[in-house]
Amino acid sequence: MDPQIFADALLSPAPHADIPPDQRIFEPFIGSWALEVRWYGPDKALIREEEGEWHFARVLEGRGIQDVWIVPPRGRREVSAYEYGTSLRFHDPALGAWRSTWVGPMHGAVLTFTARRNGDAVVLETTSDVAPARRWSFRDITPSAFTWVHEAREGEEWRLVQSFAARRLA
Repeated sequence: MDPQIFADALLSPAPHADIPPDQRIFEPFIGSWALEVRWYGPDKALIREEEGEWHFARVLEGRGIQDVWIVPPRGRREVSAYEYGTSLRFHDPALGAWRSTWVGPMHGAVLTFTARRNGDAVVLETTSDVAPARRWSFRDITPSAFTWVHEAREGEEWRLVQSFAARRLA
């Protein structure tokens, strides 16, 4: 199979016209990003730090946004503790939000989220069938950088699990 035929069928140059402009909340992330990824323990102490890469593209006639998240970057795959996964998101007009599914084959993870704009942030919250509840937030969004935060629900509190500092590459 020619991989370019698949890529041409999947990738889209523009958002679909059915997605209202005020709902195109993932558009700022289209492109490629260098990451500084940090993991935190239950005591909030930093337990691991790695570089990574994150790539976002419009897919499925522009109705969806897909990403590929890779830690450490592909050029440094000699590390045995690596992660490589993808999220696929699409706008659901009936819900008035985006549905998102994360697939992380290295850890057998499949997580489902609902995403909405919250002020200047984009916040994804796990669906009710996911335990513990998780919240992923894109914050401090500029054309050249953003922060991403992963939190897990512990009782009545949100605990910081992971953070990314992203810098645009292309």
